[in-house]
Amino acid sequence: MTGSARRRTGDSRYGGRVPLVAAAVCPHPPLLVPDVAGSAAPELDDLRAACDTAVRRLLATDPDIVVLLGTGPVTGPIRTPATGSLQPWGVDLDVPLVPDQPDRGAVLPLSLTIGAWLLARHDTRPPVTAVQVAADAGPAELAALADEVGAAGDRVASLVLGDGSACRGEKAPGYDDARALPYDQRVAAALADADLDALLDLDPVVSTELKAAGRAPWQVLAAAARAAGGGWRGELLHDSVPYGVAYFVASWERA
Repeated sequence: MTGSARRRTGDSRYGGRVPLVAAAVCPHPPLLVPDVAGSAAPELDDLRAACDTAVRRLLATDPDIVVLLGTGPVTGPIRTPATGSLQPWGVDLDVPLVPDQPDRGAVLPLSLTIGAWLLARHDTRPPVTAVQVAADAGPAELAALADEVGAAGDRVASLVLGDGSACRGEKAPGYDDARALPYDQRVAAALADADLDALLDLDPVVSTELKAAGRAPWQVLAAAARAAGGGWRGELLHDSVPYGVAYFVASWERA
């Protein structure tokens, strides 16, 4: 059955709409972009390949819109046109949210810049929109943003950008913290199992102390998945800690 046929017949308890049909979870280190990584680019080849797989699966679900979701300075949508830049990381590279957009428009935060870059690596491009969530966003903000993600279209797919803890070892950005490993193990298991409760239960204070940039976006994803109803099937495609920061890649689809 094609996507248009699914939309005509309806396969959801929400008046024939399935607000969220799939998600891909990826990290957003600038080094994911080979031009930024330079000679170190091969160190993240496996991570890059896993992200490509997750995005490819996301697009294969035939969404009518893709919502990029990641941390930013405030909570809310970013209207198109919008452009991210990798100049702060030493590379003169602009990443537009939408190909061939008329002007630079709004500024994308790093998370959504990397998300737009990941999408641009694929030929199939449904309409794209972007929402950002503040790292310290509380339950009310997260719930409102989840509703906005679900209302973006009839068949919504979300590319969710977020890193795990940054405290895995003495050379990590946040130095070493004994809580980081169990925290990341919990996140990895939750992403692998599409465990909405486990993600929603992540402690925002501990997440901040461990510099886990993905906490708020993961919780928006979990809330949007819960609002969509039904069961979810997850697969963890990648789990590594190359620079003292935990990077996860996961693929979610409706069960």
